Amino acid sequence: MFSAEDELNLLVIVVDVNPIWWGQQGQREPEFTLSKCMDAIMVMGNSHMAMSRTNKLAVIASHCQDSHFLYPSKSWKSSDGGVDEASSSRDGKYELLSVANNLITEEIRNVMTKTEVTGNSTDTLLATSLAKALCYIHRVSKELEVGQELKSRILVIKAADDCALQYMNFMNAIFAAQKQNILIDACVLDSDSGLLQQACDITGGLYLKIPQKVALAQYLLWVFLPDSEQRSQLVLPPPAHVDYRAACFCHRNLIDIGYVCSVCLSIFCKFSPICTTCETAFKIQLPQMVKPKKKKLKQAA
Repeated sequence: MFSAEDELNLLVIVVDVNPIWWGQQGQREPEFTLSKCMDAIMVMGNSHMAMSRTNKLAVIASHCQDSHFLYPSKSWKSSDGGVDEASSSRDGKYELLSVANNLITEEIRNVMTKTEVTGNSTDTLLATSLAKALCYIHRVSKELEVGQELKSRILVIKAADDCALQYMNFMNAIFAAQKQNILIDACVLDSDSGLLQQACDITGGLYLKIPQKVALAQYLLWVFLPDSEQRSQLVLPPPAHVDYRAACFCHRNLIDIGYVCSVCLSIFCKFSPICTTCETAFKIQLPQMVKPKKKKLKQAA
């Protein structure tokens, strides 16, 4: 039998590493760069793993070309725990924290050095990263021992703007997380994200647009480090207004009123007799033509 202390608590951090946004950010605010952001994330991850021996961590880099696991990585799996002689506790630090920091630093360096941005691939593949996080959580849940439980949540650190082209995949990931009782938290660095607002509201997570990027580590530790049970005892920022407007499938624009396909539930801003998503042809009932009544000729008396 497993006690409540043996319950696994898995935190998956999805960080937006869009090279275009971070390049512009480095020019606007040199005091807050991608390296400073990764330092704050490593502080958050170390604090999570240090709170309990059963706490687990995963970090995914969401790029404009792919999604890459920063921790755990393939090199960590192949080294039987990843603790080598170089990462031994010279300063008394917990070895697992040193391994995690070294792997995250090495992997993010490899991801950014291999970046080749083209004109057509500038949007962050956030929906892909969320799907990968859900798959990883599902795999961890299948590896649990009999009677052991798993609490999992996803923290998204968003930098670049939303991509309306990912609306359908993003909503599928949100409803999959809701079905599995997985919280999605969002820490937004720049402009507000309507998709993440919906994700946090649907799954019961927290949404926060931080006013000062330099204080990212403080916001991560204060708001997002406590789990769902501990948050009820804290004074947290009030919930943000949720923009529940949907994006049309034809132009990817947010609309207030539109047309919905009754078969695949695709949304369109203009009426079309054929759904471009599922190619369903709708039968349109035309108004019936009323035949004019023939006037009866009055018979002469």
